[in-house]
Amino acid sequence: MVNEEVLKAVFPLLEGVDLASCMGVCKRWRQIARDDFFWKRLCAKRWPSTCKRPNPPTLTYCKLYQNFYKRHHRRTLLPPRLSFDDLEFFIDIWTEDRFLFSEVIPGPVLQKGTKTPSPEVCDMLRYHLEGAEYKMKLPVEPRFAVPLTQTVSVSVLVERKDSNRVARIIDNSMFDYIDRTASRAMANEYLDFSAVYPFTSGIRAWISLLFMDNGDEGVIDVFGIEMDFMDAANSKEEVLWLLDMLDWK
Repeated sequence: MVNEEVLKAVFPLLEGVDLASCMGVCKRWRQIARDDFFWKRLCAKRWPSTCKRPNPPTLTYCKLYQNFYKRHHRRTLLPPRLSFDDLEFFIDIWTEDRFLFSEVIPGPVLQKGTKTPSPEVCDMLRYHLEGAEYKMKLPVEPRFAVPLTQTVSVSVLVERKDSNRVARIIDNSMFDYIDRTASRAMANEYLDFSAVYPFTSGIRAWISLLFMDNGDEGVIDVFGIEMDFMDAANSKEEVLWLLDMLDWK
């Protein structure tokens, strides 16, 4: 098709922002603009060393460009239509034989986060908790212990109090990555977005168990829960915009 050949000739001449805009025109333009050849050219201009290996250092060059370009070129967002006051989060965490945590958490509580980290927290976790990235954190009181010999799963739903509609954030995902050096056990799932946003995909919700090292290699002592959307949201406003785009039922 002549039109397709024209696009393939023009797209390599575009900057990343313009190429990303082309992905929103229609399904066919998106398919063509997602060709990793175009994104590799952009990465080669900005970070040439990333193209010296046979494969990109992440899943695709498109994802690599998206992840690092956005950190220095923040969008100017209109005020979000949602606020944390409008939200309630249903968080359930369980092992093979019992529930460890099952609570309804008001949005403002999750937004407020944990208190200053305890002196017992390891340096890597302290550095993470005090970082600039936007994370939603919840203290667990009382703490609970998790035996590492058991599978631990998590589900998170969120309800809009203004409409009584519910969306899924995480559904029956396992904490299958445990980083003892950073005192975090992590689970994730890709988000479901409304059909109104057909070009939004590949964004994960992450949830972590924050734990103390009590000297027992077979047990983690959980003192907090953390949730973030680091694939796409690095501020309170971006988190609320992302939540507003979910598939509310």
